[in-house]
Amino acid sequence: MEARVILEPAGRSLCDQPLRIAVRGLAPEQPVTMRASLRDEKGALFRAHARYCADAAGQLDLERAPALGGSFVGLEAMGLLWAMQPDRPFGRLIKRDVQTPFVVELEVLDGHEPEPDLGKLLASAVHERHFLAPGVQRVPVREGRVRATLFLPPGKGRFPGIIDLFGSSGGLCEYRASLLAGHGFAVLALAYFRFEDLPEYLSELRLEYFEEAVGFMLQHPKVKGLTIGLLGFSKGGDLCLSMASFLKGITATVLINSCVANTIVPLHYKDMIIPDLHNDLQKQKTTESGLLNMVDIWSNPQEEPNCQSLIPLEKAQGPFLFIVGMDDHNWKSSFYANIASEQLQACGKDKPQIICYPKTGHCIDPPYFPPSRVSQHALLGEAVFYGGEPKAHSRAQVDAWQQIQTFFQKHLSGKKSVKHSKI
Repeated sequence: MEARVILEPAGRSLCDQPLRIAVRGLAPEQPVTMRASLRDEKGALFRAHARYCADAAGQLDLERAPALGGSFVGLEAMGLLWAMQPDRPFGRLIKRDVQTPFVVELEVLDGHEPEPDLGKLLASAVHERHFLAPGVQRVPVREGRVRATLFLPPGKGRFPGIIDLFGSSGGLCEYRASLLAGHGFAVLALAYFRFEDLPEYLSELRLEYFEEAVGFMLQHPKVKGLTIGLLGFSKGGDLCLSMASFLKGITATVLINSCVANTIVPLHYKDMIIPDLHNDLQKQKTTESGLLNMVDIWSNPQEEPNCQSLIPLEKAQGPFLFIVGMDDHNWKSSFYANIASEQLQACGKDKPQIICYPKTGHCIDPPYFPPSRVSQHALLGEAVFYGGEPKAHSRAQVDAWQQIQTFFQKHLSGKKSVKHSKI
């Protein structure tokens, strides 16, 4: 019998969806090497491999068979995807054009050769990993000053609205918003610099720009209710905290590895200025591999005069969820989340929900993205160490994705079921 790769779903799936990988037609207990590869939009190659043995019937199912070596070991059904590494130093797998899929090539090679390229090819398959669920609409937004993309779920109804913000690399990042829209949310991926006619560099920020984006969502005929949610990562997180604290119409806010103070540049709103948290670049460290470690450059926002940079989140109308990577080497995310909890309780507010993930670094992406431990920072132009242990970080991404959806469903849609973190 000829070996063949069996995939469920066959042909195509969504990037945040599990993929069942199996092989049929092998010899009993045959040793094989599985290899997965894809190229990003710039042509950079990402790949992973793992060694397995077929069972007595000549079958191999990655949900039941542990990897014996390679890019990972143990029972990891999605390991061939999350364990992918770039062929170029400091590469990070991201998606700029969500209208096209990642095309994954899966190969089955005979034996457990030291290098997977040495094995004889027994079978192969190609699978597309998409970012737009069937029926999801992608709508470019150029309203007033707002530069964004709105993703709308299929159907005629109105949907809970979310604004999605990324960090200090800038540009317009759509991949998280596009996937989230597939779960029933109207999501606005919002750029705020390094995109079209927006400023090329962060020199100062005005909250009025973000207020305009909130107004756009609240007035949109496809957005449900009188309030929206916010989802922010890194610098985008402290911007979301400021939005929740000063702007009307915000019910729920999720922060992924963020600071509780305004960072990098001053934030202006009407006649108010929140200064940026002081940083000392002389405190940055360099790892043995020559990577920047930025975690110690930031001053303590609880000490004078840094208190002026603290965001008055007690003014916010809705609850907070802090997603924290305990091995974040960009921000002291756990420390900042605890400051937020103390600050809210001191003002008689409810504690925020804080979910901490051990051995997890800074860049917490949707499920099955290869964890980014190191990459070339777009703004700094240097390789930055983000932290995290790949297997633990990958598990955290799966759990955090579900926690984010559950939080927004509860506070934007009124759904009462709450899933507790399994980690």
